[in-house]
This record gives sequence, C-alpha cells and structure tokens, in this order.
Amino acid sequence: MKWSIGKIASKWALFSPDKIAIVYEDKPITYKMLNDDANRLANFFRKKGLKKGDRISVCLYNCPEFLVSFFAAAKLGLIFVPLHYRLVSRELKYQLNRCGTSLLIFDHQLTKIVESIRSSTQVDDDKSICLASGNVENIACPEWAINYSEIMQRFSTNEPESEEIIDLDDPLLILYTSGVAGDPKGAVISHGQMFFKNFQIMIYTDMREDDVVLFQAPLCHSAGLCAVATPALCRGASLLMRRKFEAVQFAGDIEKYKATIVFGLTTMFRFILENKILDKIDTSSVRITFGGGERTPPKLIQDLAEKGLHLLMGYGQTENSAMILMPRNMGEDKIGSCGLPNFFTDAWIEGKDGTRLPPGQIGEIVARGPNVMSGYWDMPEDTAKTIVDGKLHTGDLGYRDEDGFFYIVDRTKDMYRSGGENVYPAEIEKILAQHPKIENVAIIGVPDDKWGETGKAFIECKKGSTITEDEVIQFLDGKVARYKFPGQVEVVGSLPMTSWGKIKKSALKKSWL
Repeated sequence: MKWSIGKIASKWALFSPDKIAIVYEDKPITYKMLNDDANRLANFFRKKGLKKGDRISVCLYNCPEFLVSFFAAAKLGLIFVPLHYRLVSRELKYQLNRCGTSLLIFDHQLTKIVESIRSSTQVDDDKSICLASGNVENIACPEWAINYSEIMQRFSTNEPESEEIIDLDDPLLILYTSGVAGDPKGAVISHGQMFFKNFQIMIYTDMREDDVVLFQAPLCHSAGLCAVATPALCRGASLLMRRKFEAVQFAGDIEKYKATIVFGLTTMFRFILENKILDKIDTSSVRITFGGGERTPPKLIQDLAEKGLHLLMGYGQTENSAMILMPRNMGEDKIGSCGLPNFFTDAWIEGKDGTRLPPGQIGEIVARGPNVMSGYWDMPEDTAKTIVDGKLHTGDLGYRDEDGFFYIVDRTKDMYRSGGENVYPAEIEKILAQHPKIENVAIIGVPDDKWGETGKAFIECKKGSTITEDEVIQFLDGKVARYKFPGQVEVVGSLPMTSWGKIKKSALKKSWL
C-alpha cells in the first residue's frame, strides 16, 4: 500500500490550513506552517543527496522542529531516529553509529557533546544542523554545522517528491530502548504500524478535531511520539506542548487552554498534587486523562479523581506502545490493573511451554497486532528471540482476572522506571564492573517517594577494598545519563548466586522488600 506518515502534515495543511496544529510555549503554529517547514527541511534533505532508507537523527528537546523533522523525513522515506537529549557522549556515539546515521539535527545547548564525538561518527559537517530552540533567537552556530534557521529561509515550501514510492511496510522510525544486555536496541516501526498506533489512540480517546491535547512526555520516547503527538496531529487536533515540564504551569495550562485530553506520567502527576495547584484551577474541560507509568499508587489515582482528573492506566513498550489500556470510565473500578488489550492488539498470558494460561495464573505477557514493531535494527538474532511466529514476547510477567483485565507482576528483564524513564540495570552494571575496587555488582529497582522508583546498587568489593556512594556516582558521571544513576548504594560481603554462577536478583529484591 503506497502511502506515508508524511501525508498527515500535507493533508491537514490542505484541508484546514489555518487550524492550530501546535501551541508551543504559548505560540500557535497552524497546520500550514507545520507543513511548510517540513517541506523546506525535506527539500534541504534532497539537496544533500539523502534517499529513501537513509537514517537521520535528531537530538532535541520537545519543540515544533522535532515534529517538523519527523514529517520531513517521512515525506522522503527517510528513517527517523530520535535520540534522548540526556545522553552522554558515549551513548550518543553508540546510537548514531549503530544505526548508521547520515544527518544529525541537534539543539544548540548540546553543541559541546556533539562536537566531542564529531570525528567518530558517520555524520559529515554539511549534514550537522544546529537548532536554536526555546526563546533563543540568535546563537553562535559552530562553524562546522549549518544553522537550522538558514534552511528555513533558503528552501522552498513546495511539496517534495520522493524518488522512490513509499510503502506502508517501509521503515519510518528507529526507537532506541535501554539495553537489557548493556547496549540499547533500535526498535523499527514502519509507516503502517505508526498509522495503526494512531488509530488505536484515536479510537481509545474518542479523539476529535476540536480536541486540545496537553502532554509533556519526551518526544524521543514511544509514549510522546507514538501515543500522543502523532495521533493528535493525524486526527487534526491541537497539540499543546512546552520545552520542559513544570508542575504549576502544566496544570495551569489545563484551564488556560481548556485542554480536553491530558497525558502525563505518574511522577508528573505526583508533583502536580504536591503543589496543590489543582485546588485552584478548573479541570472540567478534561474528557480523558491517561498515562501513568512506573508503579502508580492507588491513592494517587484517587487523589487525582477528587480533582476531576480520572487517570486511566496503561501498559506498553517501545516495541508495541499502548498495547493495553484501561477502558474509559473504569479507572477507579479496577485499580491495580493496566486495562484490556487495545483496539489493534491481541494479548494473552503464556506459560513456559507456550500454552495460554487461564485467569489468575502468572506467566509472560504476549501480544500480536499491526502495531508491533518490525524488529530490532540490524539485530536479527535478538529479533528472532523477541518476535516468534508473529508474537511479541514482552519479557514481562502478569496475569488476567476473570473479566480479562491485565495485571503486571514483575519485569523479567529487570527494567525499572525512574521518573518515567526506562532504566535497565545491566547497562549500569557493565560500567561499574570496570571500577578497580568492584568485584561484582547488582542493581534492582526499589520504590522512591519522588521518582516512583530508583536504582539500588549492591556492590561486592575486591578483597581489601571498600567504596563509597560518592565514588560510585563520580565513576558513572559522564558515562551514562544522570537519571540512570542508582539512588542508593550498599556495600555487601557477597552477592547471592545461582548454581549457574549468576546473581540471584530475586533474592536481593526479597531481602530488600
């Protein structure tokens, strides 16, 4: 089927050119303005010789230019690779090189980190674009990069034509997951899969053209891009976004813009409740509140409901976003559940022998449907382990109740979520194992009042050595993003081991809890 996600911008610019597509930092941007800028950038890409299947990356804070770049890439069949703005140089270099990025658009505040890896990536200087985001008008663009604003001034708004016809099965996105085995994997999402993600959210929220969709999840994540921003723009709604989250401002925007759909992470809602701002604003415009994330306390759901925000929980992965969501008007009836399989997802609980388990029995959550990823970029073995006979093996344990509602029990991949960010201990453990004082290390996710969860590092030191928490943090500084740092460190005499010589994290969790 010959079509592309890039048609979203061009079609709405044709149908409703003056309709507000995005309100960013209180500045309205119409669908025509969004599409014109996407065309300018796409025409720049063509001049640089980029062709269907080439990878382009962005390392940007939330901003309209992020979505402009996304649609520009989609129009030409380029593969869009969003990278987290909190990555350190080692992580950024790995992801750029792993997917073979040809072009990078980066925020001017990240110039130093990008400059530090220039010589060790495949990105040429004439394909390095520096963007002044936020309220900054003029910046000192490095001499080795191109100023994004100059592209907007020089290139045509004419609709570009891809040299090759784009098919819905063609790859659109590479979304990096945190690395379970130490290195991140790039989940490949096709144009068709993205459309089904759009349809799934639009049906779930009963999204309309006159909706105002408020969110503040990073666009470089599956949740922000696939479960909020693209569905809202596909429906022709208005997307309300800011560069960064600030609790009082976020809540105030509900009343200021009469938001009808609100997406937020558990940590965000916790900060909003702590500021008591909901006591002072009118939330009656809100029809749907969804999101959540890391273990959400029942009391938080109840406190939000008292303020007029009925939070609907859900469950998803980068490999299959928003696969399970709580039905509307049932958020307080099934507290503890993440909901039912969404409109374009089949999900069930599977035993180790591959059989489907009945209600009440714990097993692996397995899913199938048209919004499951195509696979991991250039990782056929990992893809074959994760997608078997068309079924996505999530690696997460759960069970269903008699009504079919799903409950998450544990994460077999050891991943935990801190402040809405996925953290995989293996990545941090791999780095700490290089410390000269450390013999062995294991990290588990533990509850945290502020961030929902944080990491607790159990460290076994080499004979005659000991280590402090400050030393651990200093060793990690510059090697991984700060949100991945363990919040707690405990030095132990020895770590519990299995007969196979592997650390028994289940024993650590049991002893800690």
